[in-house]
Amino acid sequence: MRWHKDERDNDEIMRHPADSKAWKSFDEEYSSFADEARNVRLGLACDGFQPFDNSQHSIWPVVLIPYNLPPWICMKPHSFMLSLLIPGPTSPGLNIDVYLQPLIEELKELWEDGVETYDAYAKQNFNMRAMLLWTINDFPAYADLSGWSTKGEFACPSFHKDTMRTSLKSKGGYLDNRRWLPLDHKWRNDAKSFNNKKERRQAPVPLTGDEVLDCHNRFEQKKFGKVAGQKRKWDASNSLYGWRKKSIFFQLPYWRKLLIRHNLDVMHIEKNVSDNILGTLMNIKGKTKDTVKARIDLVKMGIRKELHPVLDGDKVRIPVASYTLNSAAKSAICDMFAAIKSPDGYLSNISRCVKDNGNKISCMKSHDHHIFIEQLLPLATRGLLPKNVYEPLVELSFFFRNLCSKNITMKELDELEQQIPYTLCKLEMVFPPAFFDVMVHLVVHLAAEAKIGGPVRYRWMYPIERYVMYTNKIYKFSLYSFLYLILISNHDVGIFEP
Repeated sequence: MRWHKDERDNDEIMRHPADSKAWKSFDEEYSSFADEARNVRLGLACDGFQPFDNSQHSIWPVVLIPYNLPPWICMKPHSFMLSLLIPGPTSPGLNIDVYLQPLIEELKELWEDGVETYDAYAKQNFNMRAMLLWTINDFPAYADLSGWSTKGEFACPSFHKDTMRTSLKSKGGYLDNRRWLPLDHKWRNDAKSFNNKKERRQAPVPLTGDEVLDCHNRFEQKKFGKVAGQKRKWDASNSLYGWRKKSIFFQLPYWRKLLIRHNLDVMHIEKNVSDNILGTLMNIKGKTKDTVKARIDLVKMGIRKELHPVLDGDKVRIPVASYTLNSAAKSAICDMFAAIKSPDGYLSNISRCVKDNGNKISCMKSHDHHIFIEQLLPLATRGLLPKNVYEPLVELSFFFRNLCSKNITMKELDELEQQIPYTLCKLEMVFPPAFFDVMVHLVVHLAAEAKIGGPVRYRWMYPIERYVMYTNKIYKFSLYSFLYLILISNHDVGIFEP
């Protein structure tokens, strides 16, 4: 528990949250807490899962991660602490603050008073304090914990009120990637290649904790619970832009001083981006972003006339786009998926994802998408796509692969942060506007968050999902064993008779 201060290498490489700006900034703000190396830094992870593969019931575990531990122990399941288990049958939604109240009270006590603890290594008692460094959750849970709505016009929590959502016939699109380019870049004046508009705006700055509190003071807190068996409707006039409630975490005295309070889950974003890419390239029904409505969006925006729908008698003919794979290319990718071999635990059996007689890929898990977009995407599409489509996809794969490295430097993160707007702009020149949903837009914020929070592997949900799967298996085994023992010991008693 003292490793982060006594044994950690203080070089330029970020290997641990203790190397991050968020950790160091907190130490400067609260030096009395930082002076005691045994004081605990915690991360809070929360997500829902279905026990016994039952999609009708959702249970939400709240897990605490002690970040004092070294990297080879910190993210192991046996190091996690299950602090709350929120019951189903549905997700708590915005009412999650009601369930978090006991935990917040304990965190306040651990911060203000501490608790007397015995140090077995030093053989002495000391007053141990603890603080919550940030929360870890996927994007839907982000709204429940932070209070910022991740749907609708202001879905991006980093853009907040400056989010510009383009209304489309298919869905809303987030076509603001040029805002991160230099002000004198030629693409800012290139209207025809993008959304038929010139871009003059600068990239917005995320809100600080004090600014969030100022927003909270300008609207009335939402009332929790249900009315007459129905969910209470939220009055839009009672909110401020995207705020839905005042987060309970601001009851912690230090919460407003943190540089990053809620993390964007990189693997969840990878899964959605990979779904968009794979579905659009292979033109998978229900997954592709290249639909008739998406082509109508191009007509309304007045761009890419070669892709506009053509009226052929009573039917509408859609020209084939450069990013759409032909039948031979689809079969080649499916054959690669069916024949691929990987080390045990590195990848699941993705050959089961090949469907429709080798012409469709579906039902991939989050970790499968993680490996696909970082390792397999450049290999699977090489020689099958034009250069203007293939190159930005490879750049995107390179971005995720380097972002998720165990060790990374601030210089590398600066390069990734500067490069990713160009990659997204190249994709925007090729793919339809409907491709750029909020999950694709969030990619532009990931490198900036890594500069503040440190390595991604400490701030994503995958280790927590493994923990839930691990404990769920133990729970299943224990329950089944218990019922079996009752059965064999009471088979003459008739304990199971009606």
